[in-house]
Amino acid sequence: MAAQSTNPLASNQLRIGILGASGYTGVELVRLLVRHPNASIALMTANSHAGEAYDAVFPHLGGNDLPELIKTEEAAWDGIDMAFCALPHGTTQEIVRELPGELKVVDLSADFRLEDVDTYAEWYGHEHYAPALQPEAVYGLTEFNRTRIADSRLIACPGCYPTAVLLQLLPLVAARQIDIDDIIIDAKSGVTGAGRAVKETSLFAEVAEGIHPYGVAHHRHAPEIEQEIGKLAGRSVTVNFTPHLMPMNRGELVTSYVRLANGATAGDLRQTLVERYADEPFVRIVPEGATPATRHVRGSNFVVTGVFADRIAGRAILVTVIDNLVKGSSGQAIQNMNLMFDIAETTGLEQQPLFP
Repeated sequence: MAAQSTNPLASNQLRIGILGASGYTGVELVRLLVRHPNASIALMTANSHAGEAYDAVFPHLGGNDLPELIKTEEAAWDGIDMAFCALPHGTTQEIVRELPGELKVVDLSADFRLEDVDTYAEWYGHEHYAPALQPEAVYGLTEFNRTRIADSRLIACPGCYPTAVLLQLLPLVAARQIDIDDIIIDAKSGVTGAGRAVKETSLFAEVAEGIHPYGVAHHRHAPEIEQEIGKLAGRSVTVNFTPHLMPMNRGELVTSYVRLANGATAGDLRQTLVERYADEPFVRIVPEGATPATRHVRGSNFVVTGVFADRIAGRAILVTVIDNLVKGSSGQAIQNMNLMFDIAETTGLEQQPLFP
């Protein structure tokens, strides 16, 4: 855990800029930051709503004395300590490379997640627009990269699916308790995971009363998952990953099917996770037999995981739930901001899950 702050910035108000404040991750940043004791939102951009008051776009956040929305090119960064980039994939790289070099940046898009720029081009369909910055970017999976995050200027927040998958699997990979060549990941997410842009596939009539897979065998989060597992394993790895869109606003459930290795049992896997996350404020391993559900984490920064023995000998099943907009995006981004400014890591993220 990060220590209590000794940084003078932490005892005052960090001046925060949010690029893309009208998307789902952007508005979630605002919702969380208005209650953060060390943060003050000083700048917000939303090109489609430039010139509008924030509470005119999001009435539920009225009464918070927020700045008027402006266009990205109008942003003045003098006096801003921290920028959150909540822009669509493919737009952040060009913007970040033009920001002041001393400005700390947490990017919520995929633009800096993949370390190899050629891999990025393969999966995202265009060249990397800021290759000189890529080596500087630190992968923002908080529970595994605290030291590097705290010392970095540019953080690439993980995708929502990789956050759940990696927190579930990385300790088991490190313990050599699962076969990394036989991992099947079945993932399900609420519709907010598809973003706020108007798309036919996100219309109510297209989503309600049904479930559909997407990105089958070619979803862009697969190479991100493989990158991080491969780094820990010391070699390349390929996972079987299939996401599904669920008829709900938010929430994510990941079920992974793994082959046990080196004599490990499902009970051993559970014990490894319990020990690895014993001191983590946001990661919970449920008792044997308990089943995680998305309603257990809704609106919170928590991660909840259960471990089950499969009926097939030598295999185990892991179930992990997160809120895709909080721990899967904006909450984890704020967790990383806290580390970057030596603020107690849980600050601004203490809210409990909503129920029902």
